[in-house]
Amino acid sequence: MILVTGANGNLGSATLAALRSRGIFAAGGSRTPDEGMRRLDFDDHGSLDLAGVSTLVLISAGYAEDDQVVGRHAAVLDAAVRDGVHHVVYTSLTGAGDHLGFALAHRATERLLRTSGLAWTILRNGLYAELFGSLLMWADDAVESAFGTGALAAVARQDLADAAAIVAANPVRHGGRVYELVGTPITAGQVADQLAVRHRTIGLGEYRRRLLDETAGLLPFQPPMLASIATGIRHGFLDGACPDLADLLGRPVRDPLPTAVAAAFATRLEAGAWRYER
Repeated sequence: MILVTGANGNLGSATLAALRSRGIFAAGGSRTPDEGMRRLDFDDHGSLDLAGVSTLVLISAGYAEDDQVVGRHAAVLDAAVRDGVHHVVYTSLTGAGDHLGFALAHRATERLLRTSGLAWTILRNGLYAELFGSLLMWADDAVESAFGTGALAAVARQDLADAAAIVAANPVRHGGRVYELVGTPITAGQVADQLAVRHRTIGLGEYRRRLLDETAGLLPFQPPMLASIATGIRHGFLDGACPDLADLLGRPVRDPLPTAVAAAFATRLEAGAWRYER
């Protein structure tokens, strides 16, 4: 049986749906399970029952401090070894993001997975087009960002879900592989053009000041995480293309620009669009 963790989250639910759309039986696990799901709370080790699971799609539990994230993943991998899981598919972070403020937890988990004795596949996911658009800030008749003219090889979340489903459906074929799953480079200026507004660049210091403002409502680990994304894009570290995603999908990747535009527009209608949800 295939089990997808984080099945009530955005990526987990999309992966589960992609598997089922292919006629593949798969179950979901979540700390807040819907009917028919397993309860899997990474912070409650007693809930980590993986009996009967042959392939585990481990959606990273990255919304926390690094030590907590790595501890959660280690507990799941220990349970996978104990309960006889054959193969783990882990959703990691693109290698182009090694300098990002949240890369360490992913690399630590990759290391744990490689030394676990389990068969594995690592999907190094790029940053979402949804995230890129949601990080643009509205100021009257313009959008502002600290991205400058830098580009992000943004990827549609659905493409990543489809890729995870393809790998989980035939894990032996992808055993021991690391895939760099990034999309098409887009800029804040392009998003602004689609919205028929101006893009105004702000400095990284000003961006950090806004992130640290109490009214932003961010958790302590989030400002450095978001600032690292901004400087990575601004200075050209996250704009590289790679054919892995299209090769896995067997088709061109989705154009990320419409998704980023929709996300940017949504931030005009809804406050507090900082959270990066897996």
